[in-house]
Amino acid sequence: MHEIVTLQLGQRANYLATHFWNTQESYQTFPPDPPSVVNHDVHFRTGIGADGSDTFLPRTVIYDLKGGFGTLKKINQLYELEHGDAGLGKGIWDGKSAIQTQPAISQSEYQQSLDLGVAPPRLSTTSVRYWSDFNRVFYHPRSIVQLNDYTLNSSLMPFEKWESGDDLFESIDKEHDIIDRDLRLWVEECDHMQGVQIFTGVDDAWGGFASSYVEKIRDEYGKIALWVWGLEEGENGPREKRVLRTVNSAKSLNSMAFNVSLYIPLAMNFSKLPKYVKFDRSSEWNTSALSNTAIESLTLPSRLRSTNSLKAGHLDEIEAILNTNGNQRIANLQCRVLSPDDIPNKNKDSARSGVRDERLHNPLTEGSSSSTLKDAEDDRVGSRSSDIDFFPLEGQTQPSGTPGRLSKTHVFAQVESLRMETKLMPDQRADQDDKEETYQHNRRRVAGLPIIERYQIPLAFPILSSFPQIFAFPSPPAVQTPAQLHLHDHSLAVCSSLSTTSAISEWVKALQRLVHRVVGLDDREALSNSLLESAEAYHEGWSDGKDSEDDDF
Repeated sequence: MHEIVTLQLGQRANYLATHFWNTQESYQTFPPDPPSVVNHDVHFRTGIGADGSDTFLPRTVIYDLKGGFGTLKKINQLYELEHGDAGLGKGIWDGKSAIQTQPAISQSEYQQSLDLGVAPPRLSTTSVRYWSDFNRVFYHPRSIVQLNDYTLNSSLMPFEKWESGDDLFESIDKEHDIIDRDLRLWVEECDHMQGVQIFTGVDDAWGGFASSYVEKIRDEYGKIALWVWGLEEGENGPREKRVLRTVNSAKSLNSMAFNVSLYIPLAMNFSKLPKYVKFDRSSEWNTSALSNTAIESLTLPSRLRSTNSLKAGHLDEIEAILNTNGNQRIANLQCRVLSPDDIPNKNKDSARSGVRDERLHNPLTEGSSSSTLKDAEDDRVGSRSSDIDFFPLEGQTQPSGTPGRLSKTHVFAQVESLRMETKLMPDQRADQDDKEETYQHNRRRVAGLPIIERYQIPLAFPILSSFPQIFAFPSPPAVQTPAQLHLHDHSLAVCSSLSTTSAISEWVKALQRLVHRVVGLDDREALSNSLLESAEAYHEGWSDGKDSEDDDF
C-alpha cells in the first residue's frame, strides 16, 4: 500500500502537522459518493476501538513537551474503555495519599462543537491557544508521546539549545530504546512502506532531538525514503537569539544532510509575500497553514491512486529526480495559489497531464535553439510559477552587506505539483505520458536544461473550518455545516514545487561563514568543513558565466 509513517517533533511541527491531518481527513469519502483519488491507506491505518468498532487513524507519532498538548487526551473516546482505572489496585502503599492536580485547560468552543456534531464556530488567532484547539482527527494512544523533562515556554529551563535536544534523545533512548518503544510497531504493520516523513523544528533544541532520531532511523532501516521538513522561526528577536537559532540550524543541517534522503528547510517568517496572502505573522496557526498549503500540495502525488488517467509519484521517485548528482539532498519549497482568473479552461475536461497554466508552457516545444532554451528555462523555473518562497535565504547577505542572492540562480531539477478541480479523460493512457516524459527528460539532459517532473491532479486544496482566512480568495462562510466543509466551492488551485538549485549552495555557505565566526574552536573546523562539502554539490558542473574558463564543468 506504500505507507508513509510520520513523526512530529515539537510545538511548531505539531501546528503544521495538525493542518496536514485535517486536510487528509477531508479527502475521505463514503458510499454512495465516488471514491477519492487519494489512497487513504498511505497515511491512515485501520484498527479496532474499545467498543469493537473499526477505527481509521493517522500513522503518526507526536512528540511535545509538558503542557504542549493543550486539551488533547492520550486516551480519547475511541479507547477510553480499554484504559479505565476501575481494575487498578492501590499497590503496596496502604497509607493516606494526597493528589495534587493542575488547573484543567478548558476545551475550546470549536472542539466542543466537533464532539457534539454541530457546525463549528469560526476560529481566530485568539481562540487558537494550542495546536489541539483546531485538530479534527482522533489519534491512537500510541501516537501521543509527552516529554516531561521540559515544560513548554519555560523561562527557567528553556528548550532552545541544540545540545539539549541531543542529550534528551540520548537519555530517553538509553532507558527505553526509542525506536522499539515508539516507532517499530508503526513500521512493522506496513505492507510496503514508502518512507518516513518528519516535521520538526531545526533552529532550537528539537533540531538536536531530530538529528539523533534520524541517525537512529537510518541505522535501523537502511535505505528507506527519509524526508525531513525543517522548520525555522527566522530572524525575529534579539541578535543573540538569532545567532543561536542560526547555529542550531547549521548543526541540524550538518547532522541530518548525510542521513536523510531529502532535507527541506522552511522559514516560518516570510519577508516577501504576494498581496493575496494576509495573515498574522505572530500566529503559528496562520504561518503553519501557509506552509501546509505548499507541503500538502507538493506531496499529494505520493498518496494518489495510480490509474490509467492519473499518475502517482512515490517519495523515492521524487528524490531520484531532484538528486541529480547523488549528493543533492537539500531542496527548496515554493508555491503559488492561483486565482480563478489564473486558471485557463477551468470548466473544460482535461487529460492526465491536466490543464496547463500559461506560466507552465514548455519552451522545448517552441522551436528555440539550445542556448535560448537554457536561458528561457532558467528564468522560468522556480520564479514565474511561484510567488511564495519558503527557503531561508532571504536576509542572508553578500560580503558587501547587500541582501539577497549572490548571483543568478540555476535550477538543477524540479518537481512540480499543480492541483485544481478538473475532470480526467479515462481514455488517456498513462504509458503514453510516461514515454513523452522520458523523451523530454532525455532531451533536457542533452541540452543542459533542468530536469522537470510535473504532476497535475484533479483535486483542489480544501479550505476547511479549521483553516485560517489567510487567502483573499475564496473564503468559507462564517458558519459551515459538516456537509459544507468539503464543498469544491471552498477550495483553491495550488501550484507547488520542490527544486534543487544553486541558491542552496549560497545559503549553506552563509551558514558556514556565521559558524566560522561564532562557534567554539572545538566544533568550528569539523562543522565548517562539513557545511562546505554540502555546498559543493550545488555548483559542481555549472557556472553562471562569472567563473574563469578553466573551472571544471
